[in-house]
Amino acid sequence: MNDGNQNETTGERFRREWSVMTLYERFEQVVALLLSAVIAAIIVTSLLQLIQIVFTLLIIEAFNPLDHKVFQTVFGMIMTLLIAMEFKHSIVRVALRRDSIIQVKTVILIALIALARKFVILDPDVSPGKVAALAGATLALGVTYWLLRERDDRTAKETLHDRS
Repeated sequence: MNDGNQNETTGERFRREWSVMTLYERFEQVVALLLSAVIAAIIVTSLLQLIQIVFTLLIIEAFNPLDHKVFQTVFGMIMTLLIAMEFKHSIVRVALRRDSIIQVKTVILIALIALARKFVILDPDVSPGKVAALAGATLALGVTYWLLRERDDRTAKETLHDRS
């Protein structure tokens, strides 16, 4: 049952796949790796700034987590980091050749996280029209994600059924 490729390291697999890639596929790989490095640098810098701000709020300014503005600031920053990490994860999947392109479902999920962040940092006195617009966008993205997932589930079932 032991497949010979199970012990192959990521580096070995990457070198093997690199040798059979077209010039454009190599270009995509290089771009994905560079984007991943840039986003990683942004994540580390943002994390350090978040730690500094939270430390300042906790120690110097007697952080009150029930203060709406402080809550919005801190959790808005945390959610921004989560969005960046999810975005980096999707790029890394391309760089590791687990996916050939950025998946639409991943982009939709990142957009949903961004909308959730927007709801968290929303001022209490925002207009009802803006809330309705954000809710409509959330609903549209949610339905789109659901439809894509249903299609993928149906395709997986058909593939499984065809194999048996």
